[in-house]
Amino acid sequence: MQKLQFEASWDRTISNGDREKIKKAFDETCLAENKEMITPLWQALNYKNDLLITVLVHNFSNHPLFFLERKIAYVEDQKVMAEYLFTIPALKVEPLTSMPWTFIFPAKNISEQASYKQGFLVFNE
Repeated sequence: MQKLQFEASWDRTISNGDREKIKKAFDETCLAENKEMITPLWQALNYKNDLLITVLVHNFSNHPLFFLERKIAYVEDQKVMAEYLFTIPALKVEPLTSMPWTFIFPAKNISEQASYKQGFLVFNE
């Protein structure tokens, strides 16, 4: 059975409101028949104009999921607006576990045409 887990620093710092939104998204995802690797939660720009995409990462397999040299693209209207090679040693998603995470795309990697609306992430192998 799939479980929701928060990385230690998230667990200490996340607001109650955001925790409830994540729990609700997790519950809805677990009930869905289509099991995607990620569920988008929200996106924002920080003070450096970096793009922050917060998602639920789902590992429906029986093996741990790592993010070591994994290319991830931010896509809008079927166009890649940002791409970045992520190596995140802290992000290890245990088997049959879902975990919230924020992927940060540096401003220099983002297309000027990005609208930051209705975008989604694509995980490349």
